[in-house]
Amino acid sequence: MNIQLSQSEFYILLSLAIKSRHGYEIMKQVEQDSGKKVILGPGTLYGSIKRMLQSKLIEEVPGDNPRRKYYSLTEKGRTSVGSELERYNDAVELAKRKNVFKDLGLLKLER
Repeated sequence: MNIQLSQSEFYILLSLAIKSRHGYEIMKQVEQDSGKKVILGPGTLYGSIKRMLQSKLIEEVPGDNPRRKYYSLTEKGRTSVGSELERYNDAVELAKRKNVFKDLGLLKLER
């Protein structure tokens, strides 16, 4: 059974799919990856990290600065973000087949 991810959790896992990161680096990567549509405050970030640690989607790992906590995807986290990407891709493909982008006036997305 796949865990349904919040938007914040999805972007956090996506940032960790590239490499292990510490909290501030995750915040900056999410902001960049989302085109500044998702801005994580410390409360949202660390609340999400706590839930994802408990769900075993991520784990704490050693980093190059002992004063910072670094996080990495677990196999469960990798599977979870992969499932979400598949789900999003399936939805986009369906929308293209049904001309939904055109019908909604989202011409840049209909390619």
